Amino acid sequence: MTAKRPPPDPAKLARAKEMARAAYENMTDEKDDAITAAALSDPDTPLLEEVLERNERRRLGRPPLPRTKRSVHLRLDQEVIDFFAKDGPGWQTRINAALRRAAGLK
Repeated sequence: MTAKRPPPDPAKLARAKEMARAAYENMTDEKDDAITAAALSDPDTPLLEEVLERNERRRLGRPPLPRTKRSVHLRLDQEVIDFFAKDGPGWQTRINAALRRAAGLK
């Protein structure tokens, strides 16, 4: 278990916000262009297209299914739910498999 980080000092946080706001308000087009040029010339700074491509390849969560499923509201007897839920998570998938078998599908 990781230790919780203490909350930031309100005075330091206010000062940091003030400094950021001042830097933003004092930003000229020339300074912005210089910062952009420096970032683009830095070999360790990826281009936006590269970041987007990397994120596209590395999606979080489950991979997409070859066949999408549709959410429906279905009323079932409590005994049916208990039967499938007794084995833990995945009970809805097990009900779907049982229905597919009953319908003669794959």
